[in-house]
Amino acid sequence: MSADTAAAVATGSATLVLHGRCVVPGRAEGEALVTRDRISGWGGIDSRTGTIVETRHELRGLSFAGKVLVFPGAKGSSGWSAAFHMARALGTAPAAMLFNEMTTKIALGAVVTRAPAMTDFDLDPLAIIETGDWVTVDADRGIVEIRKRPPRTGDKP
Repeated sequence: MSADTAAAVATGSATLVLHGRCVVPGRAEGEALVTRDRISGWGGIDSRTGTIVETRHELRGLSFAGKVLVFPGAKGSSGWSAAFHMARALGTAPAAMLFNEMTTKIALGAVVTRAPAMTDFDLDPLAIIETGDWVTVDADRGIVEIRKRPPRTGDKP
């Protein structure tokens, strides 16, 4: 992370910008939901609610519905795309997806989800975006804007 980026993160004073490659075009914004764990689609999510149900996943019990999902990539079988397609059909899909590792299962999953999706960033989104940040994804232009959430009482400095 650059010194300017670190200063902006620390003070919450600026909008941070990432550049990446479009996987699925479109524009969306929403609250970030971030995990450093890969996500398993088939058996790892409940498509009816958009909730991660995988045992031992750090986001178990949380829903990605309507949020900008930031994660390293997919794991598991080709059922990943079916699970995320069902989430889209039921209205529980993420608003957008940002991920680090492109695989065929995540490419197909992103396409059937129809949410704007990006990868291949100039900076690691997992190092910059935190759950609760407000994120605007403009996949058409290859730009992600991050507004850091203000610190809450009790947050560690």
